[in-house]
Amino acid sequence: MGYFDSIKAFTAEQVVKAMVGSLRNSSDESIIRLTYLAEKLTPIEFYRDQIRGLRQMFEEKRPQIVLARRVLQEIHPNVRRKLIENLICKSILLGVPKRQKIEKELGCQVPMFFVVSPSMRCNLNCYGCYAGEYRKESDMPIEVLDRIFTEANELGMNFLTISGGEPFLRKEQIDLMEKHSELSFQVYTNGTLIDRDMAKRLAQMGNVYPAISVEGYEAETDARRGKGTYKKIMNAMEALRDEGALFGFSITATRNNTELVCSDEFMDGLINKGVSFGWYFTYVPIGKKPDMNLMPTPEQRLHIRNQVHHLRYDKPIFIGDFWNDGPYVGGCIAGGRRYFHINNAGDVEPCVFCHFTVDNIKDKSLKEVFSSPFFRAIQENQPYDNNLMRPCMLIDVPQVLRDVVEKYGARPSHEGADSLIKELKDDIDKYSQAFKELSDPYWEENYKGTIYYKDYKTERKEYLEKLKETPAPKSHKEKAKV
Repeated sequence: MGYFDSIKAFTAEQVVKAMVGSLRNSSDESIIRLTYLAEKLTPIEFYRDQIRGLRQMFEEKRPQIVLARRVLQEIHPNVRRKLIENLICKSILLGVPKRQKIEKELGCQVPMFFVVSPSMRCNLNCYGCYAGEYRKESDMPIEVLDRIFTEANELGMNFLTISGGEPFLRKEQIDLMEKHSELSFQVYTNGTLIDRDMAKRLAQMGNVYPAISVEGYEAETDARRGKGTYKKIMNAMEALRDEGALFGFSITATRNNTELVCSDEFMDGLINKGVSFGWYFTYVPIGKKPDMNLMPTPEQRLHIRNQVHHLRYDKPIFIGDFWNDGPYVGGCIAGGRRYFHINNAGDVEPCVFCHFTVDNIKDKSLKEVFSSPFFRAIQENQPYDNNLMRPCMLIDVPQVLRDVVEKYGARPSHEGADSLIKELKDDIDKYSQAFKELSDPYWEENYKGTIYYKDYKTERKEYLEKLKETPAPKSHKEKAKV
């Protein structure tokens, strides 16, 4: 980093620290003034828009401000420090221009983050789990995971997601996250292995944020995850809250639990347990015993969308909706556009739900993965439809997945993964058409005239064409020979 870059980095970090301090102690008016300074220091319009959104929250005195103050007053100082250093400064303020510079060098997109599942071993046996059919006997070697984390930091990717399997089964994996304190990790977990000691350690580490899976109340959760699981989850949440850790929830919405898990009453209960963020995922028929009858109906999916909008606007919690938030990120973010997935065997997949692979991280660097022709083809098709409420190539525009898998010879990353494009093909097409008929009029009525209603496809095509002019990088093995 050059001298002027170092000065800018220091200035940005000081402004962020001042804003965080203000959130804890100062008036709304003081914080609003600081957002104008932060906006000037942020190089990318997308993130400037986020800062303007933050300012609007304070001006409107929305519940999210209650969340911000509660989190920053109650979380452990180490958690607060790592949020500032890793997520806000390294990943966004400094990471965005860093990744853009690398994009120009590589001639391909560098995503903001990725998901890695170093182990598929789990202490539970949940039906419908997307990880359920992966081979569990081989964990990713810890030295490979170490290299991946090191490369991520070098590329300005300082916020990563860990999935599985159950991540807290493997002690050396926790040790490695502690070693890489320059990175922050959101960890999807069933929560059953988080006791008081583990909660205390995570708070002291400061860079690990569990997202605990829950299906509803005790009856619904135990029905899918096993008797006694719900009580263990509640105990884990209480321990994390008491120790000052930052944690959230992960909910898979099915046809059976959609109305319950989206209800105000259920969300209020999670907030009272200390949950600060959460993710909704729509069940898709992959993994262990795929079942179309578990998918929420098109009407239920629209209900999830509407209810999530209400909850995140009116409740003191941050909520993301993996499928229904397509309009706010320009459609699908998979295939390396903004993220991808690496499984325990090292297979690189476009998405945690898209179990097809061409490359393996054991043979390639992250830079090489980004320039994969398979990933480029997916990106060139994004968004797959002008209606960004239909962002997914698995269940919304399934012909895209079938075409790129066939053209690039992508293999299923586990036995049965190709059922999505074979045995279930007709059912997926029926679902896709039904949701199209429901969502197209809704898209036109609710999004036309907004900033989300624009020609993303042409915009992306022009951007990718510019990047193509740069040659692909040498492999990390070739460089090692030099």
